[in-house]
Amino acid sequence: MDYRISLYLTAPEIFLAVSGLALTLLAAWGGRKVARLTTILAVAAIFGAMAITGEYFTNPAFELGGDAFSGLYRMDAFGNFAKLLIYLAAIGSLIVAPRFFDSGREYRPEYPLLVVFSAVGMGMMVSAVDFITLYIGVELTGLSSYVLASFMRSDGRSAEAGLKYFVLGALASGILLYGISLLYGFTGSTSYLAIRPVLDGTIGTGTLFGLIFVLAGLAFKIAAVPFHMWTPDVYEGAPTPVTAFFATAPKVAAIALTARVALDAFGAQVDAWRQIVIFAALASIVVGALGAIGQSNLKRLLAYSSINNVGFILIGLAAATVGGTSAMLIYLAIYVTMSLGSFVGLLMLRDEDGKQLETFADISGLSAARPALAWCLLALMFSLAGIPPLLGFWGKFVVFQAAVQADMVLLAAIGIAASVIGAFYYIKFIKVMFFDQPGDVVVAKGDRAHWVLLAITTLIVSPLGYLLTPWLGEWAGKAASALFFAV
Repeated sequence: MDYRISLYLTAPEIFLAVSGLALTLLAAWGGRKVARLTTILAVAAIFGAMAITGEYFTNPAFELGGDAFSGLYRMDAFGNFAKLLIYLAAIGSLIVAPRFFDSGREYRPEYPLLVVFSAVGMGMMVSAVDFITLYIGVELTGLSSYVLASFMRSDGRSAEAGLKYFVLGALASGILLYGISLLYGFTGSTSYLAIRPVLDGTIGTGTLFGLIFVLAGLAFKIAAVPFHMWTPDVYEGAPTPVTAFFATAPKVAAIALTARVALDAFGAQVDAWRQIVIFAALASIVVGALGAIGQSNLKRLLAYSSINNVGFILIGLAAATVGGTSAMLIYLAIYVTMSLGSFVGLLMLRDEDGKQLETFADISGLSAARPALAWCLLALMFSLAGIPPLLGFWGKFVVFQAAVQADMVLLAAIGIAASVIGAFYYIKFIKVMFFDQPGDVVVAKGDRAHWVLLAITTLIVSPLGYLLTPWLGEWAGKAASALFFAV
């Protein structure tokens, strides 16, 4: 094994890890007063990792990718595409955080450090081609996330969210480890490439149980039904910038990881796991839509929205084709944009004392007091609902198209019918902002960073976003092809 090549292929993670260690020393010496400086340097570090990843993704010399550390890690276009989305989401979450925490004087340099180390774990997750690497990446991301969820020590809801996330996350990790141990016992390896040929043909009962347990553990990470129970409580209780982070970057990593495991390690038994994915997809769409209808808290509503959107993404995975995987990645990129913009809009809902506003009553008649903010939220909500001509419609269209091309017409038809249910609570959002009488709450003005991010995400989901679809389709197709080429 040539360690120089391995270190070169894992450069984004190494760069972030070294940067995180250096920032840890800065935070230890400087304390709370260097929190903003640490945030700026963390953003710069993630930009650096993003530049390295972008070079790997666009340079033809790296088109075939390569394995590092004797097949524990793979650098390819699929992982690089996912990392670019992860890094963009992490940067957005860092940019909007200081203003939120300043109101309670609880912003500390540990926050950007946790995001950086979480990004290291997520990079390992999407590039893992061995269950040992997978588990290390999952746990590094998870341990950072548990602390982030409970970051506001003075808020009981934040502490509760962190505790619930930790307990249920530990349960999911146990399920995942048990599945990995079963697969190792019945196949003799933890490597995806070694497991795949063993699964070719008739699958044994023990191996099937291992496959099911692994998928169940991963379903928790992507918040798919029936392992979604933690999502509304954690999203509501965690600080809003942390919720924005959870809804985007870790979601990308978990979905990309699930796709690589299903199509790479379990690719010889598509029929065995496809029915599980189809159930999770349809159940997530329906439960996410119905669960959101009765919500009054906006963060809980967006939590159910994320569950709903995971269902649509899983339809692309269920197709188990290059087209389906490409559609899944396209939808994922659009979802990250819509979700990040929606949470930035929520972060801008503050009263004159800086207190965060989180309920429908708080945004009643918002269009009269803050018309620009209301119209941006309207575009984002309609895009999440998949209403044309906004870009969210194209995301749903390519996923359903991939399902039809894979001869899964019934799945596509049920998905389209179920998506109509979800439109109700998005329209309710609009109705409260534009048609209800203004409340007594005065929404304070947002700062420049929030407005810039909100404007960018709104423009992307607007009809102007269709100008990006040729490039996005090409990049997603390249990433999906790399995953199937490796097989």
